[in-house]
Amino acid sequence: MKIAQIQTADGQSLYATPVDNKWYGCEGDLHSGWTQTETRIEPHRFLPPVQPTVIIGIGLNYRAHAEEVGKPLPDFPVVFFKNLSAVNGHGQPIVLPRHLKSDAVDYEVELAVIIGKTAKNVPEEKALEYVAGYAVANDVSARDWQNIYGGGQWSRAKSFDTFCPLGPVMVTADEIPDPNILPLRMTLNGEVVQDSNTSDQIFTVQQLITFLSGSTTLLPGTVILTGTPPGVGAGKNPPVYLKAGDRLQAEIEGIGSLQNDVIEEAP
Repeated sequence: MKIAQIQTADGQSLYATPVDNKWYGCEGDLHSGWTQTETRIEPHRFLPPVQPTVIIGIGLNYRAHAEEVGKPLPDFPVVFFKNLSAVNGHGQPIVLPRHLKSDAVDYEVELAVIIGKTAKNVPEEKALEYVAGYAVANDVSARDWQNIYGGGQWSRAKSFDTFCPLGPVMVTADEIPDPNILPLRMTLNGEVVQDSNTSDQIFTVQQLITFLSGSTTLLPGTVILTGTPPGVGAGKNPPVYLKAGDRLQAEIEGIGSLQNDVIEEAP
């Protein structure tokens, strides 16, 4: 089932599911699941399909991406966190920071894993039982704050407002029996810049859940960004960074297509 969080023209925020190109209300939650209602809903804008309790990012999790940025394959998952206020919806703008300025904002298509029930010390063979669903994400990153000004950590670079587009829907886990074989791509202004498959990940979804839940409680609503494939702007020669007027479209087969335009932060 595909679940979206939609804002109507009168400002209501409602959960909905698409049926034959129409939207119908749905009831439920991450733990108990969802049921479609007969109420028609007219979308005004898309909100993120889930309000995360925490956003955990994984770096360097595609073999070809580690190669393109000249890094050795990690022995353990490389973990960082994104501020909750970075979450953004389908069709909403990515805002280039200008108050705390970045001149090197980059895109990263990623599979987002959404945890549906409390998880701790989860064995790998049971890991997918804790997944409520999957979504398309764009782990927008300010490379100058990541590599020069960030003091050796990545959270500042990843946490500017609007730097975590998510959606437009969450696809429930029963529709994705194997999240480790999904084609994914990113287009920039209509040109394909990333085109890969989650099979290139160094650590599988199951391995990430087991690692992250080790001696650590993952609450329902935890969003895990599982890493990006090659083709990021920083890996090009010369680098290609985002500018106002750009349009990004992140896609994962079987899940959906997430579109965001790029604008400048207001003075």
